[in-house]
Amino acid sequence: MRFITYFYPYMRILFLLSILSVLMFSACTKKNLDTSVLSPDDKVQVHFSLSEQGEPRYDVYKKGKTIIKTSKLGFQTTTFDYTKGFTIEDAVSRDFSEVWKPVWGQQQEVKNEYRELTVKLKNSEGKLLNIIFRAFNDGVGFRYEFPSVKETGNEELIILDEMTEFRQTADHTTWWTPGCWDNDEYPYTESEISKIDVTYFLGEYPYSNVTSIPEIQGVNTPVTMKTKSGDYISIHEAALVNFPGMSLSVDINNFTFRSNLAEKELKRGVKAEVQLPFKTPWRTVQIAENAGDLTLSYLIYNLNEPNVLENTDWIKPMKYMGIWWEMNVGKSDWSKASGKHGATTENAKYYIDFCAENRIEGLLIEGWNTGWENWTDDDREGIFDFKTPYSDFDLKGVVEYAREKGVEIIGHHETAAAVETYERHMDAAYDLYEKLGIKSVKTGYVGKILNYRHYEQEMVNHYNKTMMETAKHRIMLDIHEPIKQTGLSRTYPNLMGGEGMRGQEFNAWSDGNKPSHNVILPFTRMLAGPMDFTPGIFDLKLEKYKSSVTKVAGFDARDDAKPPVVSRVYSTLAHQLGLYVVFYSPIQMAADLPENYEGNAAFQFIKDVAVDWEWSKVIDAEIASHIVTVRKEKGAERWFIGGITGDKSKEAVLSFDFLPKNKTFKAILYRDGAKTEMVKNPTAYEIEEFEVKSDTKRTILMKPAGGFAISIIE
Repeated sequence: MRFITYFYPYMRILFLLSILSVLMFSACTKKNLDTSVLSPDDKVQVHFSLSEQGEPRYDVYKKGKTIIKTSKLGFQTTTFDYTKGFTIEDAVSRDFSEVWKPVWGQQQEVKNEYRELTVKLKNSEGKLLNIIFRAFNDGVGFRYEFPSVKETGNEELIILDEMTEFRQTADHTTWWTPGCWDNDEYPYTESEISKIDVTYFLGEYPYSNVTSIPEIQGVNTPVTMKTKSGDYISIHEAALVNFPGMSLSVDINNFTFRSNLAEKELKRGVKAEVQLPFKTPWRTVQIAENAGDLTLSYLIYNLNEPNVLENTDWIKPMKYMGIWWEMNVGKSDWSKASGKHGATTENAKYYIDFCAENRIEGLLIEGWNTGWENWTDDDREGIFDFKTPYSDFDLKGVVEYAREKGVEIIGHHETAAAVETYERHMDAAYDLYEKLGIKSVKTGYVGKILNYRHYEQEMVNHYNKTMMETAKHRIMLDIHEPIKQTGLSRTYPNLMGGEGMRGQEFNAWSDGNKPSHNVILPFTRMLAGPMDFTPGIFDLKLEKYKSSVTKVAGFDARDDAKPPVVSRVYSTLAHQLGLYVVFYSPIQMAADLPENYEGNAAFQFIKDVAVDWEWSKVIDAEIASHIVTVRKEKGAERWFIGGITGDKSKEAVLSFDFLPKNKTFKAILYRDGAKTEMVKNPTAYEIEEFEVKSDTKRTILMKPAGGFAISIIE
C-alpha cells in the first residue's frame, strides 16, 4: 500500500500525458487508427507516426529493441513539399503468404510472407501521399505511392530530393563503399559510422575519371552494419524501376543515413521526372541475428513482382570460360590492330574444344567485333555496330563449331559507355544473336557514361530496357558495369547476374583486392543479387605474361601494411575453389586460361561444382573474417561446401548432419596444405578423399586468404 501511495502522483502524471498524446495524435489522424505493423513471427515491428507539424516518420524494432530510431520520410518536388503538413486519412492492413519457385536460385522454393500497412496521407492543398510498409521476419521494406488527384491522371511530378532517413541507435561498425553516382568498383572499407570519409577516393582512386562522388560523407548500398549487441543491419533498395539509384548521405555525428538520389547529368538539381500515379522503389532494412542468415535473405526478391515471362525453358544456369582473362593479363588484346588479337577463329575453337572436354557449358568471346582500335575517351559514339566481326573471326562458323561440340557461345556487347549508340543498334544486334542461336550476352559499360550519370533515372531505364529486350529475343543477360541489382531477376529471370563490385579483374591490372574483400562481398554486394565475380584463378602470381606493372591505387589508404605493389591475386588456390560455393551466381566462370587448368587436379572441383541449388545454408560466418557455406545441387544427390578466410587463419568446424541418414557418401576435399602461404606459395594445396555420413564431424584449417572446397557424391 505504501508503494502505491508513493508512486501515485507519478502514475497520475503519466496517465495525463498519455491522454494528451492520444488527443494530439487523434487531431492529426482524424481517426483512432493503428499505424504499427508486426512481422508474421511478431518479432519485427514498424511504427508510423506524424510529428506536430505533420511530418511523416517511422521506427523499426526487433524483439522490442530499437533497430531504426525515429526517422523522417518524404520528398521535395518543384510543386510541393512532401515532408510536412499531412494528416492521416486512413491506415489499411493486410497479411500475405505464398511460396514461389525461382527459375534458378539459392533455394528451390522461397517463402514470401509479410504483414503490410498502407498509411494514406493528405495535406490541406489536397495532395495525396501513401506510404506502404511491409514487415518480414528478416526485415522491413517500404515505398512511397503518389496517387493522382485528377481523374485522367498523367500529372508530372519533378522530384528534387528524397528525405528518407535511416537513423541508427549507435556508432555501428560499418562495411561501405563510397556513395558514387558513376562507379561502384571500389574496395570496401570497415569503420564506424562516425569515421566514414571518402576523401581518399576523390584523388587517388584509379577511376577518378568516372567518379562522381557528391559528398565526403556518403556510401553506396547495400551498406551493412554490426551493432554492439551483435545484430546485423543492411540498407538497400528493391525493384529499382524508372527512378534514380539511391546512395546515402551520412550524418556522422548523429549516425544517420539519408537518401541521396543520383541527379541528372543534363538537368542538374533534378533527380526524377515521373507521371502520376507512381510508386517508388522499395527502401529496405534487412535484419539478422547472425551474419550467415543475412546472406540467405530473400527479402529483396520478395519485394519484386513475380516472373512475367511465359516460358523460361530457354533459361539455363551454366559454367563458362572466356577469351577474356588472357586480355587482362596481357597475353592477347581485344583489338586486331594490336597485333595479338585474342578473338580469332583458331583461338575460339581451341577454347571450345577445352570446354567440351571438361563439361564447361559456355564460352564468352570478347573483342570479336570491329571498332576496338577506334575507342578513345573523347570519341566513343558510333564505334561499334555489334554485328561486324573482325576479318580473322568467323562468327557464324564459330557458333556452328561450338554447337557441334555442345558448347553455348556467349556474345559480347561492349558499349564503350555510349548508350545512345547501343540503343540504336540494340534490336538488330539481339536479332542477329537470336538467328545464330546465341542465347546469352554479356554487356559492358566501361568509362564515363556519355551524357548521363551512371545511376540516374535514364540509365536505370536503359539497363531495364536491355533486360526486357533480351527477354523478347530469348537471350540471357549478364551486365558488367551495371546498375546495382535490386532483385529484378525475379521478374525477369533472364537477368542472370552482373558485376556491380570490384571483381577479380582488378587483380590483373592493379595492386589487387585485399584478402578481406572476398569475405565482405557476401554480406554486402551479394545481398543485391548474384555476382559475376569470375572466380577460379590458378596462376595466382600472374608472372607469365606481365612484362610491366602499372601502379593503380586499390587498397585503403588507412591500412598500415599494404602488400607489395604488383598485379597478382591475394588468395590461395583453395580459396579460389571455395568461391564457387560461397559466391552465388547461376553463371559461374572458370576464369583462368586453359593452359593453367590442364593437368591440375584441383580443376576437377570446378568441373564438378553445380550452379543451381535446391537449398543453401551458411555453417559459420563473420564479416571480413570467414564464411563457410553448404549447398545441395538442384535435382541431384550432390552437396558442395566452400569456405574462405580474410587476413587471418580460421578453423572450420563441420557437421555433415544435412546428409541423409544411413547412407555413406564419398567426399573429396581440396584444402590449403601445410606449406600453403598466400604470398610465397599460394598454389599449394592438398586433396583428400574420405567417406562421410550424417554423423561425421570434421575440422579444417583455412590459412590467411585461404579456404577449402568439398564435393560430396553418393
